[in-house]
Amino acid sequence: MAPINLEQALGLSQGEIKEMHSQYVNASLVTLLSLINFDTPFISAQGVSVFDDQGNEYLDFLGAYGALNLGHNHPQILDAIQRVKTMPNLLQSSINGITAALAHNLSHLTPGNLQRSFFCNSGAEAVEGALKLARIATGRQKFVHCHNSFHGKTFGALSVTGREKYQQPFRPLIAPSIGVPFGDLEALQDHLRSRDVAAFIVEPIQGEGGILEPPKGYLAKAKNLCAQYGSLIIADEVQTGFGRTGALFACETEKLVPDILCLAKSLGGGVMPIGAYITTDEIWRKAYGTMEKALLHTSTFGGNTTACAAALKTIEVIMEQDLCQQAREKGSYFLTHLNNLKEKYPLLKDVRGRGLMIGLEFQPPERISGKYSLKFTMNVINKLAQAYMGSLVAGELLNKHQIITAYTLNNPNVIRLEPPLIVTYEQLDRVLDALEEVLSNHTGFFSMVGSGAKNIISKLTHTKS
Repeated sequence: MAPINLEQALGLSQGEIKEMHSQYVNASLVTLLSLINFDTPFISAQGVSVFDDQGNEYLDFLGAYGALNLGHNHPQILDAIQRVKTMPNLLQSSINGITAALAHNLSHLTPGNLQRSFFCNSGAEAVEGALKLARIATGRQKFVHCHNSFHGKTFGALSVTGREKYQQPFRPLIAPSIGVPFGDLEALQDHLRSRDVAAFIVEPIQGEGGILEPPKGYLAKAKNLCAQYGSLIIADEVQTGFGRTGALFACETEKLVPDILCLAKSLGGGVMPIGAYITTDEIWRKAYGTMEKALLHTSTFGGNTTACAAALKTIEVIMEQDLCQQAREKGSYFLTHLNNLKEKYPLLKDVRGRGLMIGLEFQPPERISGKYSLKFTMNVINKLAQAYMGSLVAGELLNKHQIITAYTLNNPNVIRLEPPLIVTYEQLDRVLDALEEVLSNHTGFFSMVGSGAKNIISKLTHTKS
């Protein structure tokens, strides 16, 4: 079979795309997404809006899990990339001025005395680098993480991710790593006392855990405990960073100055993949402060010209447009109206979050039984209802209201709302109206599952056969 060129790829039909994904990428994911019609072909995007091949507009309130703080295809980010298109993008035999400027800016914008940056390509890579840095700088091996946390799916990052579902198939992981309850200082101290912990890694707000904030003062006290026992504290701001929560970094609100700060997602302006960790000069020198150690941890594409140019412009736009303040104000407006919906509709169990990082938790569904004769179908529907409840709401928002959301990985009863920080109040109101219609039409998840059951059953039966 002849290779498909770019022009042909741009012209593939929805059926052809699904068939190729099923044959060459991930067939089970295609099946899962198609059950709730999460397979719409989108052909263009700008700001908060994406458009399908019929010209219909959808509002993106998922925001690539917090990577689209500036929205889709921000013109200033695209222009910045064009500005450097003739420069060497990858040239390890030289040092890069764009990379240096980005590191300078991060040093001056991040909390406390964080100074030295390492650039990579993703949040998981940033976490991997931070874990290695903590080990070499402290001479210790053990890590402590929080239950329900999410730090990535590479081996090191997965080892400090607090969900058994993702860990079990890949054991043994990087050991030793101990999980403690999020917000429990006593449990943390119990493990720090042994003085063999290299670092405690924590999200200032648990994203995949269901948008969970820590108890007031927890993070600053955790830092003090780590310092007392000679351990480092790593703040994972891959999802919360760059204005998402109403501050440039969420740890600032909690009065936390971490020893290592992990960044990614929105740093690339929604266009380029880039991750980073930043640490103090003292820690960096302990780890990599000699010529013999300078190349112990590297990344081929880390710090490349194009990605760093996008990141430089991203930070500039965030600061110039005061998107942190916008996230605070719009988030406050949004949360107020969402809480009003919670008071009116029992199906909405909880509303929580900060800035424009918001989680909606729904009441658990009743088990469906006796309505359909196909045992296989009923077992799968019950499993989907229990394990992917948020996806049913997200599916209705997408298919009936053209609003893109998704459930959180570690708590599928929660859907996240993380729109670009440039979202308008009119767009917020459109989502509020859609949510009210969903909540008013469904008194429980039995009715929600029932409303789409014929479609699901048909697809499941076809898949089984």
